[in-house]
Amino acid sequence: MSTSGVGRRGFLGYVGTAVAGAAAGVGGATLAGSSGRAEEQVPAGDAADSSAWAGRTIAPHGPHQPGVAAPAAHVTEVVALDLLAGTDRDALGRLMRVWTGDVESLTQGRPAPGDTAPWLATANADLTITVGAGPGAFGPRRLGAPPAGFGEVPPMRHDRLQERWTGGDLVLFVAGRDATTVAHAVRRLVADAAPFATLRWRQQGSWNGTGPQGQPVTGRNLFGQVDGSANPQPGTALFDETVWIREGAWAGGTTLVVRRIRMDLDTWDELTREEQERSVGRRLDDGAPLTGSKETDDIDLRARSGERLVIARDAHARRSHPGLNGGRRIFRKGANYVLDTERGVESGLVFSSFQADLLDQFVPIQQTLDELDSLNEWTTAIGSASFAVLPGFEPGGWLGQSLLA
Repeated sequence: MSTSGVGRRGFLGYVGTAVAGAAAGVGGATLAGSSGRAEEQVPAGDAADSSAWAGRTIAPHGPHQPGVAAPAAHVTEVVALDLLAGTDRDALGRLMRVWTGDVESLTQGRPAPGDTAPWLATANADLTITVGAGPGAFGPRRLGAPPAGFGEVPPMRHDRLQERWTGGDLVLFVAGRDATTVAHAVRRLVADAAPFATLRWRQQGSWNGTGPQGQPVTGRNLFGQVDGSANPQPGTALFDETVWIREGAWAGGTTLVVRRIRMDLDTWDELTREEQERSVGRRLDDGAPLTGSKETDDIDLRARSGERLVIARDAHARRSHPGLNGGRRIFRKGANYVLDTERGVESGLVFSSFQADLLDQFVPIQQTLDELDSLNEWTTAIGSASFAVLPGFEPGGWLGQSLLA
């Protein structure tokens, strides 16, 4: 059985029983508060208990980059860069060594080498920095061959992609507890990349994965839907099967799709609650499927009320469900955004999908959603980019060492 992919609306919430319609939340969420101990660190393998990630300094080392399995952060910035024409394999290696030093320092609350604002380096900030490579970074002059199953997402019928949010040769996925720490890390990383690459786009969003009593919750998108209920949980065999590349030079890495999804909140608000829930296949108040009683219940695709399917044929939860997609799954994260533009206020979701095989997981699910998903009426992908996330590194090593050394 193959793992899974995402779909246009799927980018909204497929993975398994697909969460409410806008996709993107992580199953676990960070808790508020601080450990108060800068030296206390959470290794990558402890992500299954999301409460362990709250207010911590997260160790950057391990077989996988720890930011992938970490719960959706309160603040996320995804940054794409384009390599300069002269940036070859050797230059890429130099950049990765520089970024490795930045990652090791900034995530531990220490200023990066040459930092012009060292007081902005903050410990216990849940900061993770994840690095990946886009299609332009591959080839004999650079990273060599991409991992099996990597490629660009083909155009979807409902896409309206804008160049300003699409593509990229490198990606930085920077996430943490507050916007100041995240923005400072992005600024340092982009500045240190200047001899090798230029900024292409930068997207920021927020996510609330903390409940009223400080407990971890799934979180909601701007449609008000609980988003991310069916994500495979870090630390489980299902998560490992879904996310991690297992063989070859890319073992320990994964693939990432970033989709910028514009959401039409005005027309969505014109719907009745029943119409909104029918379009998704889940209840708005608690995220439970219309065939269940709690958020974690799986969807019953065959349940009927008289002659009518309880989960409609075009409901997002049905279209993104593994049962309709050959068992395919993905691991998704989301970040809500609101942006002032020349045409008015734009609201939406920066949706990120992690999977071992992009072409066999994400793409088929996305195509299923593009074909028939009621949420296509209120969501539009306006940006799309594909990246291969580098394997993790150990102390004394560096990002991409297995590929560039």
